[in-house]
Amino acid sequence: MKVITFGASTSSTSINKALATYAANLIDGAEVKVLDINNYQVPMFSEDKEKEIGQAEGAQAFLRDLDEADVFVISYAEHNGHYPAAYKNLFDWATRIDREVFKSKPAIYLATSPGPGGAQTVLAAATGSAPYFGGNVKASVSVPSFYDNFDFESGSISNAEIAEQLKQAVATLTA
Repeated sequence: MKVITFGASTSSTSINKALATYAANLIDGAEVKVLDINNYQVPMFSEDKEKEIGQAEGAQAFLRDLDEADVFVISYAEHNGHYPAAYKNLFDWATRIDREVFKSKPAIYLATSPGPGGAQTVLAAATGSAPYFGGNVKASVSVPSFYDNFDFESGSISNAEIAEQLKQAVATLTA
């Protein structure tokens, strides 16, 4: 099974990328490919820019990489209650090429933040809009207070309850 995973964040030390990678690697025997959205350069989206350049190459490359997946594990960063601007911009370009970005492939959506909210607002937005973009969300998990619940030394979730939630969410991808 090929798992495409990424954190919807541009941070080089993204806690969402760490969470997504951790969860994807819980899938026994999976071939995990971790994407970095920084590798998909696109200009700010506008209809004028789209008329000028057509389909942005960075969005085309993003869609090609997503096409390789059997399943997705995506963790959404939250900036002021919303998607980070860079991810939203890349996603907007991708939807102009193919509105069914995720091709109805099974996915788990995650979110985390340093604070107790666990990026629940952006997670709710992502899961709520997923069906409009070919998202087939099997489970979603918000991880609050990431630095209190993730052990960087071992690269794993230190909170047993959250670890179990993630394990159960991942199990939905192979059920």
